[in-house]
Amino acid sequence: MDYFSGTEILRSFAITVSWLVIGVGLVQSAIYLSHLAIARRVLGRTAIEPRSETLWQRYSDVAPPIALLVPAYNEEKTIVESVYSLLALAYPHTEIIVVNDGSTDSTLDVLKETFRLEPVERSYDRIAPHAEIRSIFGTPRLPRLLVVDKVNGGKADALNAAINLARSPLIAAIDADSILDADSLIRAVRPFVNDPLMTVATGGTVRIANGCRIRSGRIVGVGLPRNTLALFQIIEYLRAFLAARLALSALNTLTIISGAFGVFRRNVVLEVGGYSLDTVGEDLELVIKIHRHLMDQGRDYAIDFVPDPVCWTEVPESLMTLGNQRARWQRGALEVFFKHIRMLGNPRYGRIGFIGFGHMLIVDVVGPVVEVLGYLLIPLFWALGFLEVGYLLAFLGLTFSFGVFISVGSRM
Repeated sequence: MDYFSGTEILRSFAITVSWLVIGVGLVQSAIYLSHLAIARRVLGRTAIEPRSETLWQRYSDVAPPIALLVPAYNEEKTIVESVYSLLALAYPHTEIIVVNDGSTDSTLDVLKETFRLEPVERSYDRIAPHAEIRSIFGTPRLPRLLVVDKVNGGKADALNAAINLARSPLIAAIDADSILDADSLIRAVRPFVNDPLMTVATGGTVRIANGCRIRSGRIVGVGLPRNTLALFQIIEYLRAFLAARLALSALNTLTIISGAFGVFRRNVVLEVGGYSLDTVGEDLELVIKIHRHLMDQGRDYAIDFVPDPVCWTEVPESLMTLGNQRARWQRGALEVFFKHIRMLGNPRYGRIGFIGFGHMLIVDVVGPVVEVLGYLLIPLFWALGFLEVGYLLAFLGLTFSFGVFISVGSRM
């Protein structure tokens, strides 16, 4: 009797878990399908993007100054090329603030020697928190360039120091190992020019540099990586940016702007205290803090995704590096979600509370747990005879086919 009772309990548990996996999978599939449909509709209504020369003629006289913030830790091999590429960007008014975040290599020495930097004085208000600044360097030869040497505090800490020191009304956080297209800033700034009272932040597309030909800090030839893992990530990035973020932006529910490339209104960033230092998901949390702060104040605003400004970045080519990166992303998403969980379903936060946080709940919180359960338990239940092989194979085939469909749709 006990044996049969135990078997029935296990069978009931198997059925419950199976339905949970199927149910969450169907919800996620519906979300991805809606992303694709909305994104295609938005792109279908979008006019052909003007050429760089046309953009320059239209926006160069009215484009607001932008401070490019570059946190650098042990970047001695690439930092000079990165700075040269930023100096060459096609934008009328930029200041470049490189923050040497306590590097243990020769990052600071290479910068000082290459650009002939000398100690300078710069007054600033310490609004966003950061570790001690030891020295600030500049040169009359390149008045747009400022190099900050500070005690190590991490990426968010370094960005906060740069935000405090910046003088421009707009700021753009740039990874030291990322490459911007020459016209990316003039394209990203358009929402700020077209709707200056509403726009507080914009994000652009991040693409994979693996396999591309790079010369003097510029992408001179787009190619595919030879590494299989990097190839899969190309499709993933296309789905994330040209489907998901474009759709969420169209719904006014965009909750993340990539830390590799995003433009923000500096005064709003300072109003929320800059980047938080207690989470690894600082880019995600900054956007959430801005949403929360402006909604609490009842202010109208817009956070947009602009698909054509492109930033190129290297992606992991080993399972260990990729695993560490995704673990960090997942940890950051969970930290931010539970830190601001009161926004979930809260009518006070409108679409962000319902759609934005609902999306995070399904995709970032519940989804990964259920997926792991499915990968571990569904084959086990089949092996124990609780699930028929026909249903198992049909479900797997449908899931993989749908994933391929969404990936191909994101590319078209």
